[in-house]
Amino acid sequence: MFSLCFQGPVVISRDHHDVSGTDSLYRETSNIYDGSAFCADMSVQNVLGDSFRGATWVALHNGGGVGWGEVMNGGFGLVLDGSEEAKTRAENMLAWDVSNGVSRRCWAGNQNAKETIQRTMMTEPRLRVTLPHGIEDDSLLERALNPCF
Repeated sequence: MFSLCFQGPVVISRDHHDVSGTDSLYRETSNIYDGSAFCADMSVQNVLGDSFRGATWVALHNGGGVGWGEVMNGGFGLVLDGSEEAKTRAENMLAWDVSNGVSRRCWAGNQNAKETIQRTMMTEPRLRVTLPHGIEDDSLLERALNPCF
């Protein structure tokens, strides 16, 4: 039988790789069509949310491989030392971090993300996400944002 025993704290981290921690027209949010890819609000919101919910450290930075001024990224580090406090911080912070990215995909019109966030809200009573409303003319948003590309 295999047993794994850590002799010290474990650190997990996330840098820019998803839509909750990044605002980038050229990579992670290139297919976010709700207009939010043009501003740096989600990366800032996510990094602040992670900090309030227990991240050991957070980072907000620029560049991320596509060029200075072209992207905002937010990341975190979380030290897990085996304590109940670390467990609570991990549960709170990781649930927020993941749900924030799923919410953004939901707002961009991804049906799987919408269904996922609806199920998550049923099992997590503290999570409240404003769900998007559909539009009758699907080309409306495309026509509104097309001059920006």
